[in-house]
Amino acid sequence: MNDISEFKNISPTTLADVLGREQVMDIGIRPLWSPVPRVAGPAFTVRCPPGDNLMLHAAIHRAEPGSVVVVESGDLDYALAGGNVCAVAQRRGIAAFVADGVIRDLAEVRELGFPVFARGVIPIPGTKKAVAPLNEPVRCGGVRVDAGDVVVADEEGIVVTPRARWEQVLLEARRKLAKEAGESLDTWEATHRARIDKALSEGGFEG
Repeated sequence: MNDISEFKNISPTTLADVLGREQVMDIGIRPLWSPVPRVAGPAFTVRCPPGDNLMLHAAIHRAEPGSVVVVESGDLDYALAGGNVCAVAQRRGIAAFVADGVIRDLAEVRELGFPVFARGVIPIPGTKKAVAPLNEPVRCGGVRVDAGDVVVADEEGIVVTPRARWEQVLLEARRKLAKEAGESLDTWEATHRARIDKALSEGGFEG
């Protein structure tokens, strides 16, 4: 029986090969401290308008343990969260924040060891006024994320597996890893050289 927790054993690199570019967040969303552990879990989605972070602060009390809180932010001028918000999220069992925005109190977050993937850091906090629904579809790093999609993130990047496809994607990723594990570097090198030389020849390269 497949279990979503098994995604923690699959790297974003392997998942990207299986899923394709459209499910991979852009390079601007990166771990804010390192070495960051790989995280994997169902998305709990949040949308915050420019300058406001109310719904992220609401989400940390509502997301289930193991969730990855994914945030669509309206700007990069105001912090979505700081040290205390991350500490409470961690205490409640939330796996990580993945935010198309910025946070503050990075030193505190690093000391906590709470994984945050975001666009950067700014010391100015947002306001807390704008109410919006939670677990609505969001866009984060150029990828549509629905509540319950499987988010896998580490230093290699962030990949989103649609919830309707997660069992099949997990199966395909396992097959790929098994094939790679059974192939020696010598075999890979020979196959790779032949493929590259063929492409060069077909392109008219001489040398």
